[in-house]
Amino acid sequence: MLSLSVNTATATATKPPSLSSPFLTTHHPLPHSSSSSSFNPPSHKHLSLSKPISATITPSSNPSQQQQQLYQPFRPPPSPIPPQFRSLDTNGRLEILANRLGLWFDYAPLIPSLTQQGFTPSTLEEITGISGVEQNCLVVAAKVRDSLIQSKLEPETLSFFDLGGSQLLYEIRLLSASQRAAAARYIVDNKLDARGSQDLARAMKDFPRRKGDRGWSNFNYDLPGDCLGFVYYRQALELQNPEQRKLALEKAFETAISEAAKKRIMEDMEGEDEGRQGVVVDGVKVPVVRMQLGEVAEATSVVVLPVCRAEEKDKGVLDAPWESGTQGEFGIVVAEKGWRRWVVLPCWEPVAGLKKGGVVVAFADARALPWRVNRWYKEEAILVVADRGRKEVGADDGFYLISNNEEEDGGLKVERGSALKEKGVKESLGTVLVVVRPPREENDNQLADEDWE
Repeated sequence: MLSLSVNTATATATKPPSLSSPFLTTHHPLPHSSSSSSFNPPSHKHLSLSKPISATITPSSNPSQQQQQLYQPFRPPPSPIPPQFRSLDTNGRLEILANRLGLWFDYAPLIPSLTQQGFTPSTLEEITGISGVEQNCLVVAAKVRDSLIQSKLEPETLSFFDLGGSQLLYEIRLLSASQRAAAARYIVDNKLDARGSQDLARAMKDFPRRKGDRGWSNFNYDLPGDCLGFVYYRQALELQNPEQRKLALEKAFETAISEAAKKRIMEDMEGEDEGRQGVVVDGVKVPVVRMQLGEVAEATSVVVLPVCRAEEKDKGVLDAPWESGTQGEFGIVVAEKGWRRWVVLPCWEPVAGLKKGGVVVAFADARALPWRVNRWYKEEAILVVADRGRKEVGADDGFYLISNNEEEDGGLKVERGSALKEKGVKESLGTVLVVVRPPREENDNQLADEDWE
């Protein structure tokens, strides 16, 4: 909104008046034309003005229009302030935070209320000494505590978090409301610290994604101890050292709660298990494993193997490096010769003892496997891990990597030992150790909107 104030003074104007405001457009006189139809404005021979004209811009007095012109960043609504702090002004609330007067979940709601007033985390840190990270921890933990109250958690369990419990509750923020209550009880019963609470929350969140892993069906998703025990159980299966493996299994046994989970772990401790879970095809155990998202990052040990394409036939398998290892303090991987493609896999039990001669063959789909073709075979690429140090066709129920000379396009394929013996084949390119399916985005029981706090 612009308002013009006009001042007049006694003057005689011989030309049209001009406005001094830079926001107004200057109008130039129209050029004269000899045409008879040219426009002639009315003549003012003697134009007398009592005062000169001047224009100034003054802001509008309407506050609502001013507010619309300014950018207002979004600020979430403040949490309900405890009754004992509602009568305090801004300085009083800052003093409460600076001196940490009261329990942490009492003064935590003051942080978002001050943020609503325009205080930034860095400003609050300078005034109160509470870092931005701790501010976030307090606010989130207070909301988690409110959700536990709504879940009717036992008062004696909830009181455990009154003193210094913000970090513990912060770690279980990603769990659903029902999971938080179970996790809180487990934290109190086992007196977990912040790191233990974090491991517990990750185990409970990750458990549904591990469906199909060895022993998964023996553990109970509703029991936090089983979820955490399953993590220790998986880590134990990846260990190569027998002593370390036994200690990890004992830890998993002590952590698990259900009888089914304890029984499964005990079977591995006694050596009664048959090995990594596979897929049974025509009575033969075939190690077919689907990789999980983030499994390599979470694995305690990994293997790095050269990769060749099935279209490269036996040349790619024979030319791939036979041996690679780590050197130096940083564990830099060094191979005997250069190679273009490598893959990092968890150190699963079938490949744990593979020292050298390992190779991975990439197939466009699983039709090269010697069993019934299902729908997923045509939709997914697979990796076949083979040991080139074991070329002899020995076991009838074993699987071996060979050249596919029966088809025009050639390439490689996997064949049973019994079928190769019938053809008189005594040597292959290598013994198949495991077939790997790619990771896939699935419904991993993500939280519904009402579960988020």
